[in-house]
Amino acid sequence: MLDTNKKIHEEENAILVGLIYQRQTEAMVNEYLTELAFLAETAGASVDKRFVQKLPKPDSRTFLGKGKLEEIKMYVQAKGINLAIFDDELTGAQIINIEKAIGIKVIDRSDLILDIFARRAKTAQAKVQVELAQYQYLLPRLKGMWQHLERQGAGIGSRGPGETEIETDRRIVKDKISLLKKRLSEIDKQSFTQRKERGTYIRVALVGYTNVGKSTLMNILTKADVFAENKLFATLDTTTRKVVYEQTPFLLSDTVGFIRKLPHHLVESFKSTLDEVREADCLLHVVDISHPAYEDQMGVVNKTLQDIGAFDKPIITIFNKMDLYEKQTFDEWLDDSVKQELLLDLHERWQLATHNNAVFVSATERRNIDSLRDTVLGKVKALYEERYPYLTDFY
Repeated sequence: MLDTNKKIHEEENAILVGLIYQRQTEAMVNEYLTELAFLAETAGASVDKRFVQKLPKPDSRTFLGKGKLEEIKMYVQAKGINLAIFDDELTGAQIINIEKAIGIKVIDRSDLILDIFARRAKTAQAKVQVELAQYQYLLPRLKGMWQHLERQGAGIGSRGPGETEIETDRRIVKDKISLLKKRLSEIDKQSFTQRKERGTYIRVALVGYTNVGKSTLMNILTKADVFAENKLFATLDTTTRKVVYEQTPFLLSDTVGFIRKLPHHLVESFKSTLDEVREADCLLHVVDISHPAYEDQMGVVNKTLQDIGAFDKPIITIFNKMDLYEKQTFDEWLDDSVKQELLLDLHERWQLATHNNAVFVSATERRNIDSLRDTVLGKVKALYEERYPYLTDFY
């Protein structure tokens, strides 16, 4: 079978490529490429340079124009670059044509995210979910890859693999997808049973864009040892802990982070993980307020919640990393009274937008954590009163 493994190795030097087209502005593409750089670094690659081109629409064969491809080819040859990462999803034929034009390995954003997920997957469930998404990503690209081999193998004494081999590979991949779906279905049933056995506890789930501090807050709120680091997708598997505040118990779950342009196959594969969000009674939407595009990130999370049918739940918005926000926003010479006024305006704006369901904290500095606990406890008690008025022991 064709070897399609394109894992990123830590010694790889990469360039990033973005395209300005349709509704994407130059500022948006630059922001996307900044995030793509973080993704690449998370995967272990070293980012050297960005290339951006403006076109009415992507070229169906090579995505970019010939002139831009030639510019990239000259640069990668001069600098010893061995990987090109495109921010948009490419077809199998486009990947092969671009590789032929610039002479180095090419992957797209989806492939990069899948690579990171494969590295981060620890449990059997996460590994099956990622493998399923990888095969679903691969299937529509097989034809382009075989065409590439046929061109390489043309000539005396060397024949291309031919249609029979393509169909063989398609069948193998489809069989593998079917097997993984069956295995994942069995795991999903076990997970569903485990969730049902949690009884009448109110369930709260942490959600948010990737790398906003969900796992750090999980550790603070539950005093549990949940893995957290300053990289994208540090957490893939859902971690659930029982929490008791003032004799009121509830379940708190940390879930996988969302990101823009998340491969739809990955969303489908992680359906069982997202069930933890769907079945929660209340969501804690964690936001990195220090990020320059934090409002756009909030939009991505809200859209994802809408897509999975979880946007109608009670939501407490937690604006995290206030310490970084203040450092980035306020100059040293700014008067304290002006700072307080600006912060008050920020608080009032978001309290209005969230119907007084916003909390501003710094997880690393443990700032305003008591207020967060009180807010969560108040919401949990209200949910118990609404749902189980006869269970007075809970509130």
